[in-house]
Amino acid sequence: MSTRKSRLIAGIAVALVTLACLQQSSCRKTKLRDISVREAAAKDLFVQERGSAEKDRFWIEILSWEPRAFLFHTFLTDGEADYLVQLAKPHMEKSEVVDNETGKSQPSEVRTSSGMFLNRGEDDIVDNIEARIAKHTAIPRDNGEGLQILHYQASEQYRPHFDYFHDKMNTVNGGQRLATLLMYLSDVQEGGETVFPDSVTKPNAGKAGFSTCAQAGVAAKPKKGDALFFYSQTPSNQLDEKSLHAGCPVIRGDKWSATKWMRVDNFEAGWIPREGLAQKPP
Repeated sequence: MSTRKSRLIAGIAVALVTLACLQQSSCRKTKLRDISVREAAAKDLFVQERGSAEKDRFWIEILSWEPRAFLFHTFLTDGEADYLVQLAKPHMEKSEVVDNETGKSQPSEVRTSSGMFLNRGEDDIVDNIEARIAKHTAIPRDNGEGLQILHYQASEQYRPHFDYFHDKMNTVNGGQRLATLLMYLSDVQEGGETVFPDSVTKPNAGKAGFSTCAQAGVAAKPKKGDALFFYSQTPSNQLDEKSLHAGCPVIRGDKWSATKWMRVDNFEAGWIPREGLAQKPP
């Protein structure tokens, strides 16, 4: 991997370690507004206010260090979440997965949701969300793929999988996937968690409020407006096998989410034509 890519990965790791209160268990649920004076200079990069109420405050929760996973609380407004759902609804199709041998997408029982892709920078709202993603992950916007909107109904799931590629074809444009931001666009009554079954810690084992699936490892509950950020590579630029994750079956309710995959280098996103969608802006 090039020196520039290595520095990008290392720089992101350092920023998140600093802003998430360092690698200490006592900081697990510490809000960023309480970080020390020494870290205050970096604070405004990751903290934003959308209102005076506590529920409107953006903050980062450390979920795990192996794999590296962080929960961005109140990342989206309710209006933004609703907008993405309504934008996607008329265009949903059966979800597919990438075949490890051919690198091509194909239907699979591994993933039983429906989904669609938005173009990068498709409109002002999408553009603003993508700018926020770049700001809070410290990964350039041009390294990101277009948002994928997913819908899971009762009993639907995404079985354990990696976000990084096993084939060479899919890494020609932009290189390997470095990290993922999974934004929850709806609340789910029961189930639908995102779980890392190979995480070193198992904090949810036997814990009420988590489905059986989510008790297998570190997990994030789908809460409207929250976003799960995790890396597919280790700080030493190796593919992280502990980043194996699954979308647990939805037990009650509906789950809507938006996924942003980010590469180690510039990704040429192209433009997907769609009925009612204007041509690619200049």
